[in-house]
Amino acid sequence: MSAITRRSFLTTAASGLAAGALARVACAAEGQTSDQMLDQLMRENQENGLGSGFDNSSRNVRLPKKSLPTLSPSTAETTQTSIAQYEAIVAKGGWPNVPASATGLRVGARGPAVPSLRTRLSIAGDLELNSGEAQVFDSYVDAAVRRFQVRHGLHADGLVNEAALHALNVPAEQRLAQLRTNAGRLKALTGNLGNRIVVANIPAAQIEAIENGVAVTRHIAVAGKPDRPSPDVRSKITQINFNPFWTVPVSIIRKDLIPKMQAEPDYLTKNHIRIYDPKNNELQPSQIDWYSTEAVNYKFKQDAGDFNSLGSMKINFPSPDGVYMHDTPSKNLFGEDFRFASSGCMRVQNVRELVYWILAETPGWSKAEIDEVIKSGERKDAKVAKPLPLYWVYVTAWATPDGVVQFRDDIYGRDGVS
Repeated sequence: MSAITRRSFLTTAASGLAAGALARVACAAEGQTSDQMLDQLMRENQENGLGSGFDNSSRNVRLPKKSLPTLSPSTAETTQTSIAQYEAIVAKGGWPNVPASATGLRVGARGPAVPSLRTRLSIAGDLELNSGEAQVFDSYVDAAVRRFQVRHGLHADGLVNEAALHALNVPAEQRLAQLRTNAGRLKALTGNLGNRIVVANIPAAQIEAIENGVAVTRHIAVAGKPDRPSPDVRSKITQINFNPFWTVPVSIIRKDLIPKMQAEPDYLTKNHIRIYDPKNNELQPSQIDWYSTEAVNYKFKQDAGDFNSLGSMKINFPSPDGVYMHDTPSKNLFGEDFRFASSGCMRVQNVRELVYWILAETPGWSKAEIDEVIKSGERKDAKVAKPLPLYWVYVTAWATPDGVVQFRDDIYGRDGVS
């Protein structure tokens, strides 16, 4: 399925969240990482008595472990090992399609689609065989659907919405091909990584801070649009900008800013963006012909502030593509399943926590000092004392040493499978 089609049904699915306890879980999960969703789900079940509970309804089905990173030598090995598991699934005929009538099913529902859903979840290891009644969407199925959603980067609300249905009905042969492709990628990527590294997995729209092989913190990200993809990166984080200005790239001037000014002449003023000529003289928007390419000859600079497109922090590293990681005022984007909305850079949820970690070994930049400079609104830069290795990678399938296999959409069409 194309990225555009996926985006459309994700948008539709957002309107179909259930009410009651499950909806509260979904709302609580907005903007959370998969690990945080799991924690929240277990707490909700324990506190509200939702049946046998997410944490114990399938005692032999493993949950993802928080500490296991996407990029590591052990992950490369277990991804390779998981290929045999999926070869066996394919050899036995794969899994059944889940009918569209399963859409919207939730705990307590009965129907002819439930057995197919149960079989699909059991074959992939999300549901224990012979758990519960075959025709009933019970707490076992609810827990299994949520596990499945977490493994596929979807909001774990336990509802079979259109996004979940799409992921459920990706053929086993395609998942096997993804594992084979990504096992090779991981093997090539995991040599001499370093003890303290930052990894951004583009298809997962997720960033990990990894120390001594342990994922110490994870962050939801917003990556590049399919037509403006985030590039692969191997670099080192060298600097943090606090309360930064934003200089609009020429590509965004051409593709976005000029059309916006044609439709909304006060757009620049409302967004605190100033215009400068090559001699650094400030110009007024009325001095530019917005129906020509004249605007690309000028510099557009957005003032610092909570409205700034970079938010309060920007993470810099050498890149031939001119990309970087940054905060954003548009926090709502982190709550979406489809998080590919940037022009190539990465927006980072809870970026302050990541910056704390990056600067932990840099004198003069304690948490308190970082908080103070952000609060002041003053433009300041911090040079990272020990530049940190940074990797932006394209991994759509991986298996961590706990045996949990995860998949993401091939958002840029680079896997060569369909």
